[in-house]
Amino acid sequence: MDGMLSQEEINALLGGGDDDSGAGFDGAPGAGGSSATSNSEGRLSPEEGDALGEIANISMGTAATTLSVLINNRVEITTPTLSYVTVEDLKERNQAPCVFIYIGYRTGLEGKNVLVLKERDVKVITDLMMGGDGTNTDVELSDLHLSAISEAMNQMMGSAATSMSTMIDEMVDISPPTSIRVDFDDDAGLENVLKDMAGKLFAQVSFKMVIGDLIDSEIIQLYPLPFARMLYEKFKHTMTNEEESAPAPQPAPQ
Repeated sequence: MDGMLSQEEINALLGGGDDDSGAGFDGAPGAGGSSATSNSEGRLSPEEGDALGEIANISMGTAATTLSVLINNRVEITTPTLSYVTVEDLKERNQAPCVFIYIGYRTGLEGKNVLVLKERDVKVITDLMMGGDGTNTDVELSDLHLSAISEAMNQMMGSAATSMSTMIDEMVDISPPTSIRVDFDDDAGLENVLKDMAGKLFAQVSFKMVIGDLIDSEIIQLYPLPFARMLYEKFKHTMTNEEESAPAPQPAPQ
């Protein structure tokens, strides 16, 4: 996966022109309009969207490299798509149980974001981690699966945090992730698991993820908007400092 986003990719992230704001949880249009209305609706500004897309792109590229080592398989992750969702949107679009992995930050950043993986994808990844061929997916998702995917995400997002440290010029460290199976058809269980997320708008960064011929799916990151804006401010501060400290161009010799 390439590192920096091109201008065309940045424009695509913002759903520029007449396009909608990207794919949702199951590929349906996102819950939002064009970036022109983002400020009035409390969404990210174009500059904030650029920064979040670039940070997520580079961070997830690093995380994908770590995952490929863990499962001894090639992992391909595409350029991300940015949209806006609520938990209620996810419930409407979801057709199968999934796994929420909560990533908390203890150094450099304050807050958390959430990774969302389909249940089958978790089974494939954890089977590969345990030495299988990735086809043992007919079993019930167990605590062992959740523990294994938490460890995989710990290593993946630890690598991503290192990339983020470089981007914001500040040490970034994460707490051990926690994983929870989410069944959107279970209203009683869902209310307790996702109670802190109800009614809130999230920036959703979606990546297509391909692992050999086993997975052709999607991995999603949900960013609380205040957390996304904090990332932007730190990223902007670093870029400004680098520009100010860059040596002035020297006049060409006569």
